[in-house]
Amino acid sequence: MEKRDYYEVLGLGKDASEQEIKKAYRKMAMQYHPDKNQGDKSSEDKFKEISEAYEVLSDPQKRRTYDQFGHAGFSGGGFGQGGFSGGGFEDIFGDMFGDIFGGSFGGRQTRRNGPRKGSDIKLRMDLKFEEAAFGVEREITIQREEECSVCSGSGAKPGTSSKTCSTCNGTGEIRQATRTPFGNMINVAECPTCHGSGTIIEEKCEKCHGQGKIRKSKKINVRIPAGIDDGATIKMSGEGQLGSKGGPRGDLYIVVDVEPHPLFVREGYTVMMEMPITFVQAALGDEVEVPTLDGKVKYKIPEGTQSGTVFRLRGKGIPYLRTAQRGDQLIKINVEVPKKLSDKQKDILRDFAKQSGEEINEQSKNFFEKVKNIFK
Repeated sequence: MEKRDYYEVLGLGKDASEQEIKKAYRKMAMQYHPDKNQGDKSSEDKFKEISEAYEVLSDPQKRRTYDQFGHAGFSGGGFGQGGFSGGGFEDIFGDMFGDIFGGSFGGRQTRRNGPRKGSDIKLRMDLKFEEAAFGVEREITIQREEECSVCSGSGAKPGTSSKTCSTCNGTGEIRQATRTPFGNMINVAECPTCHGSGTIIEEKCEKCHGQGKIRKSKKINVRIPAGIDDGATIKMSGEGQLGSKGGPRGDLYIVVDVEPHPLFVREGYTVMMEMPITFVQAALGDEVEVPTLDGKVKYKIPEGTQSGTVFRLRGKGIPYLRTAQRGDQLIKINVEVPKKLSDKQKDILRDFAKQSGEEINEQSKNFFEKVKNIFK
């Protein structure tokens, strides 16, 4: 019997997209699948025909050959150089139902009862400003799971042993096959008898009650690196909870909270502070003591310093992480104008103004000129 055109078999035009081909095949395969029409030879033949058409038209290379040469494009007039493989149906319905039924179409399933890494532990640590700047070592105490010393982690009473779960045969999971019009679908679930462990403990260890682990306090030395910033996280691998089935321990994560400093503010690796000086110091200049993270240092304020002037102390800032380099310290000057003056002090200032001719400097002249122009 002469073969029908593959596009005609799927009810499509020759310009059909890949998605349209897949959709048409899916609909017809569900209708004519042999499992849904047992004993119906015509349905079986129809299913083979649409599957053959789909295998060619869903493959870009085979489709190009078919569009150019028709059925003659396949050697010997046969199909696919070896006949219908049946793979298309499994693939397409595996995509549809694989996630729903917990495994691949046709019952392929990866065993999930293997080694598992333990849970991570997370905590916060408060640091002083200087501790974050220069680093510190701290001893902390955490609560975590340790292997039971009585049963060595087996969970069984000393002198006894666990046995393989007869329900799941040690896999920790059970499978249930459901027959559908598209074949057998496999549902995988945790074994209700052993709860996924794969073993049954008949006589439990009295210390850990069959858990194989107990909760203990653990002291750990934590090295805080110099230059760490607020909100940073330190990871300590293998210091978390116990793993299962021989899996590794989890990790310990420490989040750093740095307390504010009464004088200093940090910006990256730069330390900033505001320093008040008197009107006389600003006018005449002076040598002052400036607080730094390393202690007080002498600094010469030049005469005529204006309020808001910023000076830089190089290398007095925060150390860079894991290097010997340090940032700088910035000092912003605030000139304090006295609020309460004695009569004698006022007279001295009036004499000063008189002797200076009450002259306005060039910068002030420019400012008042701008104000005058704005409000004309």
